[in-house]
Formats: sequence, structure tokens, C-alpha cells
Amino acid sequence: MLVTFIWGTTFLVVKRALGGIGPYYFVALRFLLAFIFLALMAWRQLPSLDRLTALHGGVVGLFLSAGCIFQTLGLQYTSAANAGFISGLSVILVPILEAFFARTLPGIFPLLGALSATTGLALLTLKGRLALNPGDFLVFLCALSFAGQIILVERYTSDHDSLLFTTVQLGTVTLVSFLLAIPLETLPVTLTPAVWQAFLLTALPATSLAYLIQNKVQQFTTATHTAIIFTMEPVFAALVAYFWGQEALTWQQGIGCFLILVGMFLAELKVGTGSPANRTLDK
Repeated sequence: MLVTFIWGTTFLVVKRALGGIGPYYFVALRFLLAFIFLALMAWRQLPSLDRLTALHGGVVGLFLSAGCIFQTLGLQYTSAANAGFISGLSVILVPILEAFFARTLPGIFPLLGALSATTGLALLTLKGRLALNPGDFLVFLCALSFAGQIILVERYTSDHDSLLFTTVQLGTVTLVSFLLAIPLETLPVTLTPAVWQAFLLTALPATSLAYLIQNKVQQFTTATHTAIIFTMEPVFAALVAYFWGQEALTWQQGIGCFLILVGMFLAELKVGTGSPANRTLDK
């Protein structure tokens, strides 16, 4: 729960920081700092890094790269509250994607959850016109990417050392982000206090430690169980945006947020038990 609270607070902080640095360089430097921190922690274990850990960590890192980059880009064009809730759709996408890869049909609860969340998303983002904000679409791509990351972590994490596995993921995000940042952006000569504040919050607690905890704990649970815990992230994001960022939430957006949360929980239920759905992917 602490991890989801930290992630929830990052939307507003990152949105403010983007006024002083480009999105690609922000992600690149954020993950570089996080990568260095974990690499120092894993210094004695690095010689034991095998090819399979590097491969699996790299694949998960590509999904994580896409999620972070789409989220940071989207924050330039949408509010922190919207980004928080739409990113949270990854928890409803997890059981649906699991069913797709397992070549089975999702249960009735995931379908009802998808309908509820889609309706909520429309109320939250349409704002009286029949077109989504471009930033909202980018953040939805982020949600898809994070859903894939959660599923792959579930599939691979128990086969590898958590610290090395996470270090490879963060290194992959760093590399991908710099490959995009160098040709597309100019690194500012000086960084504003808002940028340093964002690095302080996002690099260590919200990146290196958060993903290390996820990779460690998810060995003992399923992707859907992990996802339902993450439903608190958009709630924290909206609360932070409202109380700290002074971003208004209308009654329509409030209903939309509620329906998204309902959809998230419905997606995790299993017919006949009322409990979260079991894992469907084979390792």
C-alpha cells in the first residue's frame, strides 16, 4: 500500500517538473539514478547475472519503458488526476490480457468490469465532447504497457534473483529513454527545483525501491492480486491532485472515477467465490 501511495503522489510532481525538462530526458535521468542505486546494491551479485535473467529482465524492461514514457508524455496534455485514474486501468486489463494469452474467454466479472471502467473513463475524460484528450490516449497506452509488465513479472520473477532482475529492467528503461532523448530533446543547462524535487521522489522510492518490492513480493501472489492492490494508486493520485494541486473534480468526473474503481474490483472477482481470480498463465 505504501508503494501505491508513493506512485499516486508522483503524477502531480512529475507534471510540474515537465515544465523544466523534456519527458524523455526526465524518464532517462530518473531511471539512471534508480539503476545506479540498485547496481550498487547488487554489486557483488552482478558477476552471477546470467543470459536468461538479462533476456527476461530486458523484455519486462521494454514494457516498463513504454509505460513510463507514455505516462510522462501524456502528463503534458492531461491533468494529474486524469493520468492517475487512466493509468489505473491496467488493473482491469491484466485479467483480460491473461485470458487472451491463455486463449480462454475472460469471465463475466472482467467483462462487466471493462464496461464499467469504460463508462467511467468516458465520464472522466470526454468533458462534453466526443473526443478524448490526446494526453488521455497516451496514458491509456501507458496502462496497456503496465498491464503487460505486471503479467510478465508474474511469469518470470520466481525464476530469477529479484535484485538482479529489477536492475536489468531499470537499465533497459534507462537505455531506451536515452536513445529517444538524445535525438529528440535538448538537456537543460540547469534544472529547476521542481525537477530536482521530482527526481528525489521518483528515482529512489517510486522507482528503484518500488519495483524491487514488486518483483520480490509478486513471487508469492498472482498478477490479479497485485493489480487489485494497485487500485489505490489512482485514488491517491486524485486526492493529491485535489488537495495539493488544486485540480477541480466535477460531479461527472467523480462518478467516472467511482465507476472505474468499480470496474477494477469487478475485473478481479471469480464467479462463485467473490474472490480475486486465479492466475491463468503457465510458467
